[in-house]
Amino acid sequence: MSTPSVQATRPRLGDRLLDAIERAGNRLPDPFSLFLILFGAVAALSSVMAALGLSVTLPGEDAATPIKGFFSAEGVTWLTTTMVDNFIGFPPLGVVLTMLLAVGIAQRTGLLTALVRRAFGNAPRWLLPYVVAFTALCAHIMSDASMIVVPPLAALVFKAAGRHPVAGLLGAYATATAAFSCTPFVTSTDALLAGISNAAADPVADMTTHVTPVSNLFVSLSCAALLTLGAGLLIDKVLEPRIARLGISRDEAADDTGAAVPAMSTELTTAERSGLRWAGSALLVTVAAVLALTLPAGAPMRNEDGAFLPESPLLSSVVFLVFLVLVVPAVAYGVRVRTITGSESVSRMMGDSVKDMAGFLVVAFVLSQFLALFNWSGMSSWIAVQGASLLERAHFTGYGAIVAFIVAVSLLNFLVTSGSSLWTLIAAVFVPMFALIGYEPGFIQAAFRVGDSATQALTPLNPYLVIILGYLRKYEPGAGIGTIVARMLPFSVVFWVLWVGVLTVFFFTGAPIGPGMGIRL
Repeated sequence: MSTPSVQATRPRLGDRLLDAIERAGNRLPDPFSLFLILFGAVAALSSVMAALGLSVTLPGEDAATPIKGFFSAEGVTWLTTTMVDNFIGFPPLGVVLTMLLAVGIAQRTGLLTALVRRAFGNAPRWLLPYVVAFTALCAHIMSDASMIVVPPLAALVFKAAGRHPVAGLLGAYATATAAFSCTPFVTSTDALLAGISNAAADPVADMTTHVTPVSNLFVSLSCAALLTLGAGLLIDKVLEPRIARLGISRDEAADDTGAAVPAMSTELTTAERSGLRWAGSALLVTVAAVLALTLPAGAPMRNEDGAFLPESPLLSSVVFLVFLVLVVPAVAYGVRVRTITGSESVSRMMGDSVKDMAGFLVVAFVLSQFLALFNWSGMSSWIAVQGASLLERAHFTGYGAIVAFIVAVSLLNFLVTSGSSLWTLIAAVFVPMFALIGYEPGFIQAAFRVGDSATQALTPLNPYLVIILGYLRKYEPGAGIGTIVARMLPFSVVFWVLWVGVLTVFFFTGAPIGPGMGIRL
């Protein structure tokens, strides 16, 4: 018998590169320690910058704002008086807690598992990566909730179909983070960015086209189609095969009692099928009630003008509505299958969900203090404005300027993870600058969205990465930040190239990027 060649067993070049990135990333401290170290670094650096008298002139302001040092009387007072507010006011905290309470009820009643087994258990295995990608893309209508709800559901979907749940989990996370600026739907994000763009364009408003929530629609639709196909292929051909080569188990290591988690069957019992009918009826009643409050003229869920955009109670109630459509059907299902026998059952399920959140709450506490210090000191604004100034001083005027701008946004995204916050910081510099060399604000906004979306899954400062890491550790107890970054890297690279390609086609053909919005003035 011939001996297998060394070449046949040698890891692929791509695997070796990703393994190196994963090992380097996993040498980083655990998330709690990492953000504690970053807090100390920002505290020291801000103090040095303050001592040097550095300042930043924010867009739209005439006076410079000095950098404030943490190691000062003002800095110490700031922390002692705002620590609780920093934590409670941490933007993702309320969304995460609310949604995980709802998901906890839906999961512990058995509804989510039954839905997955019913809907996807016998679905074609080859189609699942694309279904998961499309679902994660469309789930952006739930805003931040999409990154909490969809990935664990995708893991269940993959497991029910005999595929690797980790591939579903991480593939859905990559797609959900990227979809925030490339969704096929018009959402509150579109209205928010358009408002920022118009405010930034005020000095050149007489020569530019007013930006609306649909000004980037044609680019978004094109990017969304490529996102579904690209993410599906990456999950199927890159992520899942790599996970298989690493020998990661398809089953969760153990539940809270230490017992092995049983395999999932696609067969439903009579009670479960009846429970799904009850849940479906409850969902229809819930949707009908929401529509009754939304569709009629003058309905309370409309804004003062009787519309839904740019802002309305409907768009502001997304988290509540998602909570409702998870909890109401879950309770109906639980009552039917007897996993809910009274209000104490629901209370217990929510309590168990809070236990699952303990790790996130600990990390969120120190992460919220780090981000608050980063913003309070003025360092985040200083870095963003300096980055914008570097590009401005390069004096690009053509296609190279657009690509350089996208690269700058992608890099700044590692420091300022909120898309609206970053656009607020840099729009007032770049929108007038590009308008003066002949580009519409709506097109520069589209270029910003491309750069912002592609690297969202890579930054360790993304607060939802901690939640995904918690889910991942159920299958890989030794997983770390480097594990996620290494597996997200192919997605970010491919998304970036595809979306820059889309924008390039629009740029050179001169096709409108949305209704009434061109590229050049």
